[in-house]
Amino acid sequence: MAGTTKNETTDIAGMGYLNGIAIDAVIFGFHDNQLKVLLIAYKRTQLFGLPGGFIKDDEDVNAAALRVVTERTGLTDIYLDQFYVFGDYARYDPAPFKTIMKASGYDAPDEHWLLKRFISIGYYALVDFTKVTPTPAAIFDSCEWYDLNNMPSLLQDHTQIVEKALAALRNSLDDRLTGFNLLPRDFTMGELQLLYETVLGKKLLRPAFQRKMLGLGILERMDKKWTGGAHKAPYLYRFKK
Repeated sequence: MAGTTKNETTDIAGMGYLNGIAIDAVIFGFHDNQLKVLLIAYKRTQLFGLPGGFIKDDEDVNAAALRVVTERTGLTDIYLDQFYVFGDYARYDPAPFKTIMKASGYDAPDEHWLLKRFISIGYYALVDFTKVTPTPAAIFDSCEWYDLNNMPSLLQDHTQIVEKALAALRNSLDDRLTGFNLLPRDFTMGELQLLYETVLGKKLLRPAFQRKMLGLGILERMDKKWTGGAHKAPYLYRFKK
């Protein structure tokens, strides 16, 4: 439903789109030592959810997911990972979507394609928080960052989708090195460790963490980060291409 256009809303059959399949995107950012998630609020409804959208008849699924995330963030160079398909019958509830459409001035009939049962392909995106321009669609009151530990109640099963995405992110931190996509180009070892601790939800021993990261052979050491005396300046690192 997120990002739905007027044509998609008023076309009862949903011509041009794959019926019954949607995309929900969990967009993660890291800022002020907190893991953030980008959420949208639907206009005049007080309903919150994840950015999402639909797949065009002639569009690849991954391309549709990238389009959805780009529309909300303004970025095109994005790390995206497809992590789960949500298809339980219990997630089907047309009531909130009827409310959303009515708030936008359209009283949809029961046979409208957007009120039918959908399965949703879940993607998580990792972005540099400082480069994102949260961009709401016409049917949104807002598109904003929220602390992962202080989200509003979300419609349908979107809270469970966020939880599943976080679990997938945690599992991929080491084998895919996904965490680097949440950091700026240059970062200190302390900033990298803080990111790991925030995502994993636990403290890590500094010497062991540093040995592990340096032992992977994927970090390039840069000049020192001058924040005070020379003896206090930590080295900056950059992910090797």
